[in-house]
Amino acid sequence: MNQSQIIRQTYDRNGGILKLIPVFVPRQFSSPGHRLRLHPDDYFALGTIRGGMKERWFSSTIAANNGPLAPADEGMSYVSCGTAPDERFLLKDAVDELREVLVGKEMMEKFGGWPMYAKFFDNAVPLFHHLHLTFKDAAKVGRLGKPEAYYFPPQYNNYEGSLPATYFGFDPDCTKEEVRERLLAYEAGDNRITELSRAYRIQLGTGWYTPPGVVHAPGSYLTYEPQWNSDVNSVYENVASGEVYNRGFLVENLPENEKDSIDAVMELMDWEANTDPHYKKHYFRPPLLASEQEGVYVEKWVVYGNDYVGAKELTVLPGQTVTIKDSGAYGCILTQGFGTLGGYRCETAGMLRFGQLSADEFFVGQEAAEKGVTITNNSVCEPLVMLKHFGPNHPEMPMPSFDD
Repeated sequence: MNQSQIIRQTYDRNGGILKLIPVFVPRQFSSPGHRLRLHPDDYFALGTIRGGMKERWFSSTIAANNGPLAPADEGMSYVSCGTAPDERFLLKDAVDELREVLVGKEMMEKFGGWPMYAKFFDNAVPLFHHLHLTFKDAAKVGRLGKPEAYYFPPQYNNYEGSLPATYFGFDPDCTKEEVRERLLAYEAGDNRITELSRAYRIQLGTGWYTPPGVVHAPGSYLTYEPQWNSDVNSVYENVASGEVYNRGFLVENLPENEKDSIDAVMELMDWEANTDPHYKKHYFRPPLLASEQEGVYVEKWVVYGNDYVGAKELTVLPGQTVTIKDSGAYGCILTQGFGTLGGYRCETAGMLRFGQLSADEFFVGQEAAEKGVTITNNSVCEPLVMLKHFGPNHPEMPMPSFDD
């Protein structure tokens, strides 16, 4: 069979639900938090030159922006179509082949494919203060903007790391000139830019929405991050957790003729959002109930209130079966428990080797989502918990007003 036939056969055989292969992504910065449930020997599976495994990507159709040493498919999700790791095809190829059948007509018409992915990022120390580019600024370098959201799953956070608090933006009394002075000192010494910011202690089971253009330094909890199909940033903090970042991190996503301009760097910021005196009121996201059946299941929105990505946390109680319908395709990752999902056996990862298959990650196509996915929890004592990430086309995603 050719690839087109394999893709269609896999889709039809499994009722429009695809089983995905784990994708671990190395990063040359920061320190691994060792909460990805990867074997301890495999956190440097690609060698120290590539950095430690700090992220796991879900339902991804784009490659990681990881420099010249990275293979062309790094970060991209593969669909398992057999029993061995090499029996696979790219999720992107499945989207290109099946189109609206897999991701829905609206996604294909508006975005030409699947426009988002999610990840776990896992750092033992807080990340540098950085921002992601707006769509306008990213377009200057042929990229997309990057809105993103955070949720902190209790099941993957058995310890806090060194600083379980996240900096967002700058203090409302901060001035642009103060920020400019810190950026001008980028190569002179530690610019200590988080002195101008404000931090919020992370609460497990809650989350935040971070619009592009807002500077932020994520804390040291493992974080579930649904985001747009982009991997662009500008790093404003030059020394973070003892690691030094050269000026290239600050200007790498500026056009060549702007890389010597601090003004161009400053213009990447959404200053109003960065200095919002009610930042938590506008961007903190406590969970909101989506639906429930007492003694059977509960489903909560954990990412909502934006125009780009959404996510739900589904909990099925021990021994129970539920059929859940959604209005759009989605990717999903189990965080606790085991049972069945559609025609698949599913189980949360305990410890994976790099390159190994798992049974904890799936992509549910448009038709299957609308028809409803039947999930059974086969445990006698533990809940089955799943995170589900959506694009911008789920009509039930809450869009509350945060100005009330």
